[in-house]
Amino acid sequence: MLKKITTILEMIKFQHSIFALPFAVMSAFIAARGIPAAEKLLWILVAMVSARSAAMAFNRIADAKLDAINPRTKDRAIPAGRISVAFTALFTLSCAAIFVFAAYKLNELTFILSPLALFIILFYSFTKRFTMLSHLFLGLSLGIAPVGTWIAITGSFAIIPIILAAGVTLWTAGFDIIYACQDVEFDRQHALHSVPKTFGIPAALNISIALHVLALVAFISLFFSAGMGIPYAAGCAITGILLVYEHHIVSPGNLEKINIAFFNVNAIVSVTLMATAITDVFLGKA
Repeated sequence: MLKKITTILEMIKFQHSIFALPFAVMSAFIAARGIPAAEKLLWILVAMVSARSAAMAFNRIADAKLDAINPRTKDRAIPAGRISVAFTALFTLSCAAIFVFAAYKLNELTFILSPLALFIILFYSFTKRFTMLSHLFLGLSLGIAPVGTWIAITGSFAIIPIILAAGVTLWTAGFDIIYACQDVEFDRQHALHSVPKTFGIPAALNISIALHVLALVAFISLFFSAGMGIPYAAGCAITGILLVYEHHIVSPGNLEKINIAFFNVNAIVSVTLMATAITDVFLGKA
């Protein structure tokens, strides 16, 4: 059982929870105008990790047949036979149940909205079969995290988490387009949809740049809407530099550093914005 759990955590890249989790924590601190209650923060972390794990495991089930015939993904756990679809489905259902329970422990509104959140993050797995906007659906799956966290802390909606959600959605869609450049030929052969497949890699990378510019505008807008201070402003500046670097190391003629751009750079972006926003909160600037 331990071996199976280890395999499935590796399969869903558990460590990549760092993409959305920092924005959820960031939203919690801004909403609380300080350190959130320990119990709230605990259940937010449980909800985030379980939701992300359910989504990734479900994605591996949905894509199992495609992964088996894609040279880039054929060695993943399910097509390679290291773990069964049945066990992965059980893991998915368990994570979904934990997420709903965590939402219940937060407040009534998060509990009511939890099925909608699950639908959004699970539905993404099917979108590339019918629309090139699948990148935005993935972005929305991550973007709802700060909104859900805000509701968990305050019990209501507000414009601040929506602005943050817009930034996360656009940022995620932008880097997912870069990642999808690896599978252009495979997508064409199997009637799958993506921006690189629809417009070609050069145009797709330009669209990714445009989305990242808009994402940065959203993150900067948060500076004004949430009354942030100098630390967060510095975080936005660093984010801008990181995004420029991300697009510098990936070009139509050089896709070798996609994993660095996708995983490493974007992990730094999310942690940087979280750290600088929390610093603002502690300094009483947000």
